Amino acid sequence: MHAIDIRLSELGLTLPVPPQPAGQYRATMQSDSLAFLSGQFPFVNGELAYRGIVGRNLSLAEGQEAAKSAALNVLAHLRAMSLSWHNFGALLRVDGYVSSAAGFYEQPKVLDGASTLFAEVLGDRAGHVRTAFSVSQLPLNAAIELVVIAKLSQ
Repeated sequence: MHAIDIRLSELGLTLPVPPQPAGQYRATMQSDSLAFLSGQFPFVNGELAYRGIVGRNLSLAEGQEAAKSAALNVLAHLRAMSLSWHNFGALLRVDGYVSSAAGFYEQPKVLDGASTLFAEVLGDRAGHVRTAFSVSQLPLNAAIELVVIAKLSQ
């Protein structure tokens, strides 16, 4: 068993089946050593678990949980792309889109839910640059969407 799978187990986390795209596009794509992941939503057991707008009908804590759920979906795709972690190098970039109420300015704190999970699971391989975006709404009425670029070894 790979060290990342062991760490997931120690944290009591199980990766979901990687979610399928919500439209006519690929969920993942690899170019040389770069892995590109399309936007990942907070799906849990195949259902969108966090719908709505953070700062209106969802709290900061719920936004962070949504980010964690989306991060688990990111990890599920990365595990599949990297042949059970054997080719996984590191996270490089995370863009987080938070469906936010007017006057809500805590998008970076919402995304910390994902970044903290990545750090707990991936250790030194979790270091990434990140951008937080506030949007008025997201597809499917999702609370959050994560877009990720990672490095895979060849």
